[in-house]
Amino acid sequence: MNQPVQHQPTRPSTKESLMITTREQAAMAAAMHAGLNSGLDDGQRLSAVASLGDPVRKDLFDLVRGAGRALSRDECAQALGLPKSTVRVHLDKLVEEQLLLVEYRKLGEKTGPGSGRPSKLYAVAQAEISVSVPPRHYDLAAALLAAAVQRSIDTGENVEQSMARVAHDEGRRLGAEAGSIHQLLRTTGYSPEPDGEGGTIMANCPFHRLSQDHTGVVCSLNGSLLSGALEGCADERHDLAPDTQISHCCARLVPREASSQL
Repeated sequence: MNQPVQHQPTRPSTKESLMITTREQAAMAAAMHAGLNSGLDDGQRLSAVASLGDPVRKDLFDLVRGAGRALSRDECAQALGLPKSTVRVHLDKLVEEQLLLVEYRKLGEKTGPGSGRPSKLYAVAQAEISVSVPPRHYDLAAALLAAAVQRSIDTGENVEQSMARVAHDEGRRLGAEAGSIHQLLRTTGYSPEPDGEGGTIMANCPFHRLSQDHTGVVCSLNGSLLSGALEGCADERHDLAPDTQISHCCARLVPREASSQL
C-alpha cells in the first residue's frame, strides 16, 4: 500500500499576502498558461482559471502534481485534513475542468477474484497541464527592477549596481525565510533537480519570457538574487555557477569544493 502523501493546506501569511505574486495569482496564471497550451477554448480557459482560484482546489492540484503518482480520494483527504466528501467534490471539479485525469486501479498486492474493486485515482493531466505550467514570477522581477530604478534615482548609484544590491537584499530576505536554498528554489519556481554530481540544476526559469528579450539584465538580477539567497540561508555548502547548457536557467548550484575547478 502506498504511503499517504503529507501536505498542509496553503495559508499565506500577512507578509506573503502583500507580495505582488500571491499563491492565488500564481495558480490562476498556471491555469491560464495550461489552457493556452492544451487546446481549451476561451470559455474552458476562464473556467480553469476560476477553478484553481479556489484555495482548496489549488491545494489539491498542488498535492496531486507534486506526488509523482496518482492519488486516491482518501489519500488526498488525509493529507489535507479535509472531509472525504469535500475532497471528492473538488477533485471531480478539477477532472471536469480537465486539470486532473481519473484512472482505476486495484491497490495492494492481491489480484484476481476476491481482491476487491479497483480504486478511483486522480492524476495530473500530464500532456495538457504539468509540462505546460511552469511557474513564473514576473511580478517579482518587476518589483525588483522598479526598486532598483528608484534606488538609483535616490542615491545617484548607476542602475546596474542598484539592481545588484536590491536583488541581493531581497534574496537574503527570501533565503532567511525559506531556511534552505533548495526550499527557496522550490517555492520561488525554479523547479530544482539534482544533476547527479552533487549539484542542482534549475528545470524552470521563473523569469523566462523577460529573459528572452533582456537576457543580460534578467540573468544579472537572477544571479544577485540567488547569491543573496545563499547568504540568507547561511549555506556554506554550495556556490553558484553559470549554466547555459543543462537546465532552463542561467545558473546552477554546485558543491563548494567543486566550484573552484569551474
